[in-house]
Amino acid sequence: MHGKLIAVFVLPGERVEKGQRLAIVEAMKMEHVLVAPSNAEIAEIAAEPGAQVAEGARLIVLKTEE
Repeated sequence: MHGKLIAVFVLPGERVEKGQRLAIVEAMKMEHVLVAPSNAEIAEIAAEPGAQVAEGARLIVLKTEE
């Protein structure tokens, strides 16, 4: 669903752990927390807080640790 990116809690190059909070998207008057699906490094932040985002939009790119 379409929404608004409210906050981003990470920076490019930062290492994150599985379950760590990455960002919050507001859609349909509800806040949805985006969390890391696995241990990874933040490769790119593709949207800025305040941006309107479409369903499936790329917001944060992760480089997974192998």
